[in-house]
Amino acid sequence: MTDDRELRQALANALTKIADTDNRIVVLEADLMSCHATKVFKEAHPDRFVNVGIAEANMIGVAAGMATMGKIPFAYSFGPFATRRCYDQIFISVAYAKQPVKIVGTDPGVTAEANGGTHMPFEDMALMRAIPKMVCFEPTDAAMLEAAVPQIIEHNGPVYIRLFRKKAEHVYDSVPDFKLGKATLVRDGNDVTLVASGIMVSRAIEAADALKEEGINARVLNMHTWKPIDEEAIMDAVKSTGALVTCENHALNGGLGSAVAEVVVEKCPAPIEMVAVRDTFGEVGKNAYLSEKFGLTTKDIISAAKRALARK
Repeated sequence: MTDDRELRQALANALTKIADTDNRIVVLEADLMSCHATKVFKEAHPDRFVNVGIAEANMIGVAAGMATMGKIPFAYSFGPFATRRCYDQIFISVAYAKQPVKIVGTDPGVTAEANGGTHMPFEDMALMRAIPKMVCFEPTDAAMLEAAVPQIIEHNGPVYIRLFRKKAEHVYDSVPDFKLGKATLVRDGNDVTLVASGIMVSRAIEAADALKEEGINARVLNMHTWKPIDEEAIMDAVKSTGALVTCENHALNGGLGSAVAEVVVEKCPAPIEMVAVRDTFGEVGKNAYLSEKFGLTTKDIISAAKRALARK
């Protein structure tokens, strides 16, 4: 079931409401206000909204400067422009300088659809994971995002939010126990664990349903925070199920699969299969077509789960 609220609206509304009583909150845009629904924030708090124009690196510099003066900036752009286009500014002016800038990169992976390969970030989380002390978070639906926003604001450091802009598949009515850096157990199981994030969570749930009909009990773990990753949840999954499948709308290199594997090979060796985009650029197309082409469908998760089981 699709959620009634777009994630871009959920974030903009949450920031606007919190900014009513917290004057530290500022929003910066690179001329994409309509795309990100941030006009609501601009109308409510015009003195704390800055459109820098199509100048993403400058936007990060401005955000870093605001942060040094006690503000908590949320800097928005499409995923590739929010990350690789201004990577050095993020690395030095934000992370190295220990500034609490929150970077919002939208339209992750295949969800960029008609914007095509130049706007289709398969590498953004890999880039941001490589920056010391950078928190990397990908919400699943509006309820999870709303639960995360206060924690993101209060986190005393930089955060990258990988945001699907539109209506996501509804997974949560509420997430009262949500905590950044701690995976959320969506479904328990003892045969194999599906570790998913973002749009792949609902597909992992569908895969678990299909596997159950074949007598396979799959655990579904929502690994919304890729960094710091929940090592305890991963180790518990290995001990309980003995095999893992990572599911991500991202490149294989440096992504969620890599992050999970770093824990597994060092602390609790077990078979891992990875559902991810493999060493290619994006292209124009609808989500369903691109997911099929790049191997991100529910059936791909089911096949990976069976391979992982066979390796136990």
